[in-house]
Amino acid sequence: MLIFLRGLILGFFIAAPVGPIGILCIRRSLALGRMAGLVTGLGAATADGFYGGVAAFGLTFLSDLLVSQAFWLRVMGGLFLCYLGVKTFLAEPADGRGAEPEVRRAYVSLYVSTVFLTLTNPLTILMFAGVFAGAGLAATGNDGVAALLVTGVFMGSALWWFLLSFGASLFRTKVNAPNLRSLNKISGLILLIFGIIALHSSG
Repeated sequence: MLIFLRGLILGFFIAAPVGPIGILCIRRSLALGRMAGLVTGLGAATADGFYGGVAAFGLTFLSDLLVSQAFWLRVMGGLFLCYLGVKTFLAEPADGRGAEPEVRRAYVSLYVSTVFLTLTNPLTILMFAGVFAGAGLAATGNDGVAALLVTGVFMGSALWWFLLSFGASLFRTKVNAPNLRSLNKISGLILLIFGIIALHSSG
């Protein structure tokens, strides 16, 4: 249980800094509703759990492979952020309602796109490895301990995204169509800047 709690705390604080995923989560919570923001966050938590698992289970062959491809992954991530930025900037306000199958497909798209975006930063593996080592949680060869740790990381990350999406959605009723247009443009510009920074840093 102590290992799980440590993973929970680490997952929460690793997810907490507001970056492009945080911007997406807040914007989608305000524009499309709490569930859209939460699904976005769960995509990030899934990727965090994956990278945490690579570090916790000591899968060095996989981490070495991903880190060796960091340049191309960063380029893909930067281009995707630029695409999301432009798309968000041009988006018209939406009420988040529609036919149920259509809404479900939208949630799947939000989830998958966030998993992909988060996975395009393979250096996260090195961060997890460093944090685990500093906390005395480096790979021990015990699969049970590693599984508890990774579960804690996922749950901690998911908890942060739940709190962020829930908090942002509380203001949704106060946001009208003109405000949403402004939100889309501001969010789009921020995402575009993040994308350009990612592309520049990959050079």
